[in-house]
Amino acid sequence: MKTLFIVGAAGYVGEMLCDQFSKRDDVKEIIALDKEPIPKFLKSNPKITWIDANTSDQTWQQEVKQKEPEIVIHTAWQIREMYGKKKLQWKWNVDGSNNIFDFAFEAPSVKKIIYFSTAASYGAYVDNTISHKFTEEEGFRDENYLYATEKKIVEENLQSKRKSSKKDTGVVILRPAAITGPRGRHMRTKFSLQSALSGQLRNSFVYRVITLMVSFMPVTKHWCRQFIHEDDVTNIVELFSFNDLKTEYEVFNITPHGSHVSAPEMAKAVGKKMLMLKPWMIRFVFFIFWHITRGNVPTARGSWRFYSYPIVMDGSKITKMYGYKYTATALEAFSSTNGRYEKYISEELRTA
Repeated sequence: MKTLFIVGAAGYVGEMLCDQFSKRDDVKEIIALDKEPIPKFLKSNPKITWIDANTSDQTWQQEVKQKEPEIVIHTAWQIREMYGKKKLQWKWNVDGSNNIFDFAFEAPSVKKIIYFSTAASYGAYVDNTISHKFTEEEGFRDENYLYATEKKIVEENLQSKRKSSKKDTGVVILRPAAITGPRGRHMRTKFSLQSALSGQLRNSFVYRVITLMVSFMPVTKHWCRQFIHEDDVTNIVELFSFNDLKTEYEVFNITPHGSHVSAPEMAKAVGKKMLMLKPWMIRFVFFIFWHITRGNVPTARGSWRFYSYPIVMDGSKITKMYGYKYTATALEAFSSTNGRYEKYISEELRTA
């Protein structure tokens, strides 16, 4: 019987991992940590022990250590940049991650740590092409987008701590494409590309303006996106959590290999016509909305590059090493209602 420590348990991915893994007969307890309160989705789950804390706090370590978790899964992150609060965000993300890693490498019970990184740190450069697929061996490049910078530094910290550790703690780093699926699209309402393009932003004047602006789908010359289905994400974490690792330290791009969504495919999926723009236009609009909304619209410095220039990953390594087969293509992940949480769409439609 295993005890898991899932960090960022109130987030999109963390919630699903808690839900799915609690159904396994070989899971004794899930220690779930988040700075947000326990979601209704998880409240009645008898296997979950909830800890209200920030990863950057010093209040949770002893309690978690006493539970003797074998697996640490780190999904916590302040993704949306906080306007004028870079130091606080750095504390939460970078210092908080260091706390998690230090705990994992020091606690005798911990055998594995699984950390969610990002594709963004490969860098959205003007010379990126759709035909070039980034592999794990290429590593990260410098970016002026805070999210990408923080993720790059945290990965470097994790690698350094693993090398200096006296424990043989297995490390798996996952660099996912954009995660989506029935639950992601229909149960979570925060501003995102998908919700904007789908016309679901109605809770303020600014958001109504944005919805009006994307009555057409704005794209640049080399626009494309990669998506991974939420079920594939939980399947992959389950693979590494409950099976032996082939190596002690490994990095995986996780995205259906050979699969991305082009601008015409995306436009068709959301029922809109394309509007071709230059990158400087995207940059200008992002700048304006970032400042007039004081960050409520997540168009922080440098983020315009990720809407303008492609980052296409090669996600085949996990198939070659572990035989994992993705359940959905990028387009299916974005547009299909199939999946473990399909029932929530029907319930939503019945109560709408």
